[in-house]
Parts: sequence; C-alpha cells; structure tokens
Amino acid sequence: MSRILVVDDEEHIRSFFESELADEGHEVITVATGLRLVERIESIQPEVVILDIKLVDSDGLDLLQEIREFYPDLSVILCSAYDSFRFEPKAMAADYYVIKSCDLSELKTKVEWALEANSVTRQPDTEGIRSTDRPSMDT
Repeated sequence: MSRILVVDDEEHIRSFFESELADEGHEVITVATGLRLVERIESIQPEVVILDIKLVDSDGLDLLQEIREFYPDLSVILCSAYDSFRFEPKAMAADYYVIKSCDLSELKTKVEWALEANSVTRQPDTEGIRSTDRPSMDT
C-alpha cells in the first residue's frame, strides 16, 4: 500500500480524492493547509504528494519549491482548477500537473506513474545513473 498526501483547502476535493484513491488501494492522508507542510511530510513519509496550487493560506508553487529543497526525490503532482499555471517556471519542478476534474482517471494515472518512477529510483543503480523516465506506454 502506498501512502499519498493530499494538500487541498477544499474539503469536498480532499474527501473525493481520498475516497477514490483509497479505492485504488492507497493509504490517503489529507490536510487542508500548507502550514508546516515540510514538517508534515517528515512525519507522514508519503510516497506521493498531491498539491493544490491555490490554497487559502499558502501558494502551492512556493510550497513546491520548499518541498524540492528538503525532499528533491519526493514525487509531487500539482493539481489545479487552472491550466494557466502549467507553464509557470515554478510549476516545472513538479513531476506532473493535473487539471481538477470529476473524472480522476488522469490523476490516478499520474499517481501510478509517480509510484512506478519511485520504485525505479529506489532500485540499486549499477551504472551510477538515476533513471527518472516516466513509464513507457509503448507495447
């Protein structure tokens, strides 16, 4: 079971994501605020963070930079109702970007990709090169 941290200030979004991702077999922890997020990550130890960009108390893009400073290998999926942030320079530090929707198939796919990438980076690297490629969709 993978541990996923959802950071979103909207209760219905947190509940929806928690329910859907738990149905996929994940342990989901939700928080409504970005306050002390790095400390929360330290205590929760998630494999993936799903981070809203527009939080009431914080800027998700600034939080992303803070996460990268302390946890550069932690998979972060930015999730926003706005497509306009996708190409912000700060947003480029995220592993994936997902537009909020009532259909969570894209989010679920990105979560699985992030988890697969995590398992690849945790494997012993005999050639000294860290592989961060997304899983191939080729058959």
